[in-house]
Amino acid sequence: MDSQEQDIIRKFKSGDESGLRLLFDLYYSSLCVFAYKYFDSYEKAEDVVQEAFITLWEKNRLINFTGSIKSYLFSIVRNNSINKIKEDRKYRFEEIENQSYAIIEDKFESESLEKRREKLYREIEMLPEQCKKVFEAIVFEKMKYADVAAELNVSLNTVKTHYSRALKQLRSSLDVLLLIMLP
Repeated sequence: MDSQEQDIIRKFKSGDESGLRLLFDLYYSSLCVFAYKYFDSYEKAEDVVQEAFITLWEKNRLINFTGSIKSYLFSIVRNNSINKIKEDRKYRFEEIENQSYAIIEDKFESESLEKRREKLYREIEMLPEQCKKVFEAIVFEKMKYADVAAELNVSLNTVKTHYSRALKQLRSSLDVLLLIMLP
């Protein structure tokens, strides 16, 4: 650790904001360039880098620090970038899901939703007994495969097979959009 980093840590320990300013001036540009590799806009990269500095200051991460500040900052920015990408993907998925529901709602406007639901439940009732038990436990009771296997005293693979058969039979006899209506 060089004397400049030691000075920065000393200022952090005493709560002197000039330590943060020194750190910012020293590494901000290179961290932004590094973060830009993860994103499609420089603004997102800057946001991630700024969050790293804020976290570093607010959580006093350098008080008992002994390693290389530069390496530490780059790892924070890398981790924050990865987390931001995951978060963005989650929101994109939710947006797609919401659009899908809007399409489904439009499709059902022409035919009574209740009639379709009744048809779905009739088809479920027509499943073979064991398939029906497994399907209802997993879909309606939100049970896990292992729990269903224990309750029905069958193997885990048997539960998976029955569930797969139930879905296959329902898909073949119903509109796929109807299956989405299940709770």
